[in-house]
Amino acid sequence: MLTRRGEVFSVLVGDASSIMLPDLSGFRMGTGNLKGVRFIHAHLKGEPLDREDITDLRMLRLDMVGVLKGDKEGNPGELEIAYLDPDGEISGCTVERYPLPRWLEADFALWMSDRIRALQRGMKPSKRLSRGTRAIVVVVPLGARWDVDALLQEIVELSEACGVEVVGQVVQKVRRIHPAFLIGQGKLKELVMTSMEKGADCIIFNRDLSPAQLDAISRMTELKVLDRTLLILDIFAQRAHSREGKLQVELAQLKYMLPRLGRKNTAMSRLTGGIGGRGPGETKLEINRRRVRDRIASLERELKHLKTGRDLRRRKRKRQGLPIISIVGYTNAGKSTLLNALTHSHVLVEDKPFATLDTSSRLLRFPRDRQVVITDTVGFIRDLPRDLLGAFMSTLGELEDADLLLHLVDISHPEAERHIRTVEALLHKIGLQDIPSLLVFNKIDKVPAEEVMRYCKTYDAIPISAINRESLIPLIERLQRIVFPETAPVVSHPFSRWGAGR
Repeated sequence: MLTRRGEVFSVLVGDASSIMLPDLSGFRMGTGNLKGVRFIHAHLKGEPLDREDITDLRMLRLDMVGVLKGDKEGNPGELEIAYLDPDGEISGCTVERYPLPRWLEADFALWMSDRIRALQRGMKPSKRLSRGTRAIVVVVPLGARWDVDALLQEIVELSEACGVEVVGQVVQKVRRIHPAFLIGQGKLKELVMTSMEKGADCIIFNRDLSPAQLDAISRMTELKVLDRTLLILDIFAQRAHSREGKLQVELAQLKYMLPRLGRKNTAMSRLTGGIGGRGPGETKLEINRRRVRDRIASLERELKHLKTGRDLRRRKRKRQGLPIISIVGYTNAGKSTLLNALTHSHVLVEDKPFATLDTSSRLLRFPRDRQVVITDTVGFIRDLPRDLLGAFMSTLGELEDADLLLHLVDISHPEAERHIRTVEALLHKIGLQDIPSLLVFNKIDKVPAEEVMRYCKTYDAIPISAINRESLIPLIERLQRIVFPETAPVVSHPFSRWGAGR
């Protein structure tokens, strides 16, 4: 192995099948996004450059890979070299052959300048985003619990909601999870080659990765690696606006990060003076962990203080005798749109997962001048990260005072029935299964009428379209009968006269 100056910095001896390359993390990417390293090796049986050689060239971003073929007597024969080339005929690489090594006569510095210019021409701004991240999403289904297309759609939506451009999708079915790399080392190498071909700088997995898996995949691919939980945390960090929401997100991020802090390293230790302080002392890693734990404790205290203020406001509402209706449902089911339609409000609405993180409460006036408080809550999602569930338990605690849960479902989603079960399971998990609930199917304008009727009959649900106010009249009447059973609903009362207040 040689530097760009031609200095030999490593000599390797392999076995009959392979050569173990050294760690090249000390070589930073330079001009042309290359390592500045040449790898020259021998194939003693005269084999040509193989897929593993090309993979090493692409994965490690080497200046060049060369193979010297040996003949039957062990003498050097033909030389093959490969280098990255946007116009290359082999997966973005060009291979050149020389009958004898001495026939390769070139000024390497000048040759590299030509190669770098060619690579820079191949990375046109039009093919890359001026800013942001390009990623390949990887879905690893295990068993038959979820439809693969639904899993793929979910991780793509989460990635795009995070501001990531998805340039490739990979589905890898496995019989069992690989303990180190999740999908197997060979498949991971193919994934890295695909990432290079697509210009991706990030790999996103739809499954949660253990700290060891995250570390191993990052080291092997030299790409940014995200799992589903980290993706959701990033979305929450972007969308949180209130003081409490930001604190909850930071708390969840720190709890996620704590077990993933790097392993102990004696090179990071520092000496401390005084009795009992001799020796390696407290390592930098231990200091970082202690600081994270201290910050977690501080955030939990501050959130507890904010919860006290929120409890006072809730008790004040209860003293006023106003019934509370809380809208719950899977993320992106249309909860904020429904709140705006019912109360003439202007809560932020976006066609993205987790557009709402902070609880919003509004007054809903019924035709006979009866009022209720209606609340919009954060959306649920399958396999909600444990740290997020714990951090947002105080927000979800608002649901404890609800007199009625309005369970909103996007009936146009292919996994609508599974979404219903997911939300019901989460409500049971946080102890809200005994609160009366009303199932409402939203977005009926996107589904055939006969299918809507069949679902409503099966689940005893009310069909609506939150963007069509006229469709909400049956819902309003049903809510009034449930919350104020002694009051007969006024069917003829026009929807436009139903008012709202903050």
